[in-house]
Parts: sequence; C-alpha cells; structure tokens
Amino acid sequence: MDYAKIWFVFWAVLWTGYFALDGFDLGVGFSGWLAADSDEERRGVFASIGPFWDGNEVWLVTAGGATFAAFPPVYAGLFSWLYPALLLILFSLIARGVALEFRGKVQSSSWRSFWERTAAVASFSAALLFGVAFGNLFRGLEIGPDAYYGTFLGLLNPYALLTGLLFCAFFFFHGQLWLAFKAPPGAAARAARLASRGWYVLAGLLLLFIGASWLATGLSGNFLVRPSLLLLPLLLVVSLAAAKVLLARGLPGKAFLASFSSIVFFSLTGFAGLYPDLLASRIDPAFSLTVYNSASSPYTLKLMAWVVLIFLPVVIGYQAWVYRLFRAPLTEGELKKSGMY
Repeated sequence: MDYAKIWFVFWAVLWTGYFALDGFDLGVGFSGWLAADSDEERRGVFASIGPFWDGNEVWLVTAGGATFAAFPPVYAGLFSWLYPALLLILFSLIARGVALEFRGKVQSSSWRSFWERTAAVASFSAALLFGVAFGNLFRGLEIGPDAYYGTFLGLLNPYALLTGLLFCAFFFFHGQLWLAFKAPPGAAARAARLASRGWYVLAGLLLLFIGASWLATGLSGNFLVRPSLLLLPLLLVVSLAAAKVLLARGLPGKAFLASFSSIVFFSLTGFAGLYPDLLASRIDPAFSLTVYNSASSPYTLKLMAWVVLIFLPVVIGYQAWVYRLFRAPLTEGELKKSGMY
C-alpha cells in the first residue's frame, strides 16, 4: 500500500477542512461589522461564531501536526524558509482569538470598538496570508540544491497576492452567508445583500486566478494528464453558481452549504494540481520536496494512518454535534440572556 500517497490525501483533507470551516469565522471576523448597524447587532455577529471558531482551529493544528509527522523535511523547510511569514499568520490568529474572547469582558463602547477592530484586522491578515502562502506553494519556491534562495518580499509576488485576495473573497462570501441565516434578522438581511454583491467579486477573482495559474504555475499538468480530475473544478463552478441561485431564492442556509462545497472543491483542485509536490522548486523540479522524497518511513506512515482513521471520525463527530446543537439562528432574546460578546 502506498502510504505516502495516502498521507498526501490526508494532508489535503485536513487543510481543506480548515479552510472550509474556519473560513466563515475569518470572514465574519473581518467583514461582519458591515452587516451590523448597532452594538446589539455587532454582538449578535460575534455571538454567531462563538461556539465554533476555536473548534474549527483544531483542523489547523492537526494539519500542522500531520505535516511534521508525515513529511518532516517539508515541515522543517516551511519553518526555516518561511519563518517570518508563518509567524505573522500565528500572531494574526492569536490576536483574532484574544479579540473574540475579550470583546464582551468590559461594558464600554470604546473597549468593544477596539477589540472589534482588532478582530477585523487580524482576521483579514490571517485570510490574506494563508492565501499568499498557498499561492507560493502553487507557484513554487526558490529551492536550490542546498539552500533556499527566496526572500520574504519575494513571497509578495503578484500571483501570491492574487491568491490571497481570492481567499479573502471566498471567506467574505462564506462569512456573510453564515450571518445571513445565523445572525439576528436585521443583520441577516444586510449580510444576504453583501453576500450577493460579494459573489461577483469572488467570481471575477476566481477567473483571474484560473488564468494566472495556467500561465504562472504547473498546476494544470495533472489535469491534462488525468482528465478525470477536471471533475473537481467543474464541481467548484457548479457549487459556486448554486450558492448564488440559492441565496437569490432566499435560502441562505443551503447557500452556505453550497459555499462550503465550493471552498472544498477549490482546495482539492489546488492539491490535485500540486501532487506529487509539497514544496515545488521554481529553480529545478529535481530540488522539489515531493510526497516520496520527504515522507517518513513506511512503518511510521502506516502507524499514523491507523491513528487518523480512529481519531478523525471522533473530531468530525463532536464538531457535527456542536453544529447541530447550535444550528438555529440567534434570537434577540438569546442575546439578552447571554453575557458573552
């Protein structure tokens, strides 16, 4: 059994789960204030993600741990070559978490306003930086025979920045759809209108990304060799179109599920194009870190595969329970009873 290939699939699924789940949290964090006209509505915006955001980050922690255990050279390369960029992402996530927890601790408008702004800046920077990071993974890094020749500013290339903006657009749309069915009525109606407008920006950026990926990366290679993989981008387009149609029909909950699917198919499309590379070299493909030259021993991969098969359903199960428990839209009565946010 090819455990290296299996672990690439696990790695892709874990990152996909993080983007699809924490994506709406980040979107609400940096754009939720646009849907709220009062402090009470802003309280509802933050309360809507209260039971979910920290649980969603489990997928990020697991993805990082899987990288360390299954592909140690990749983990070492990321935290050596991209250390400043990864620290910025870490600080953004820390600031986001602190802001969400601290906003409702003091009954002061200036206090709440400060932490709302902190949450917005931190959530936007995290979303943008995740997109820039994966844009560079798709584009390839300046990896040589014995060193990394890239610079921090070199990571801010046009393709990576475009990918970062696309991530922000995905999360904006995803977050506003969440508010459209979860937030109190006034904020929900405005969120639905914002999501409808944001869809056009998202669609435009996605078209630009597809064209830029064709010209600037090697992601298209696997799709040309294995036409069956084209089902993934096709499902991406279908799910994104379905989200717009369902929203127009006044079904924000179903539109959110369609948006969730679009992020899943977008992420899987990227990983399908990246395979077998994990860290592709722009200098020479021979210097790339791939599934095969950076994987742990077969015994280690086999042992960890059993661990994942046992515990991943547990993670999915308890998260499904939380989402089911808090699935109903927030009401004004619930907000008045709650002392949080």
